[in-house]
Amino acid sequence: MKSLLSSLGLVLLLGFSIGLQPALAVDLKAEPQNLVQQVSDEIFTELDARRDYYEDDRDALEGLVRSKFIPMIDSIYASRLILGREGRKLEKPQIKDFADALSELLVRRYAEGILEFRSRDQLSVLPLVGNNTDKATRVRTKVVLTNGQEAPVDYVFRKTPVGWRVFDVVIEGISYVTTYRNQFGEEIRRDGFDSVLNRIRSGDVDTDFSKNES
Repeated sequence: MKSLLSSLGLVLLLGFSIGLQPALAVDLKAEPQNLVQQVSDEIFTELDARRDYYEDDRDALEGLVRSKFIPMIDSIYASRLILGREGRKLEKPQIKDFADALSELLVRRYAEGILEFRSRDQLSVLPLVGNNTDKATRVRTKVVLTNGQEAPVDYVFRKTPVGWRVFDVVIEGISYVTTYRNQFGEEIRRDGFDSVLNRIRSGDVDTDFSKNES
């Protein structure tokens, strides 16, 4: 169930323009909670129309995710947060390599997670609460799991020159950015950046970060 929750949590992160015709492109100038609602509605519409196709051709599904979601995610900013002080020692091309490798890993691992959505009722966007700013606005959602239980999955946006972009997802209080920072920081200090980058590229990374819950 934890693995399913991680997949469901990243579905929206991976789907910020998945499978949509240009006329349905996401308006990044919209408010973050409206973006989440728009994207979830459009993903369900796409899956309802072509679910059999995507179930039969996972390469096509990965291709859609790869080509559509990456521009919508602030992967460089997220990668700098993940790398922390280790990132200060790296050149810009290395940061980009890290961001690209991590994005590709998530594409491969979670493309099939999109197919876990069976009903629009599985995800509800909740009203904003707390002190949200241009630097960090947290959109709360509620995901209904297959056993009927509810779990919180939040998306953290920041405002950029092109509009609002996602840089973190928080599943049951567990941050994707924080978890990977804890995981990779020690490994980079011990084994070096290139070793960690090669491991990410090979897919030898646990993306079910709900396991890290204490």
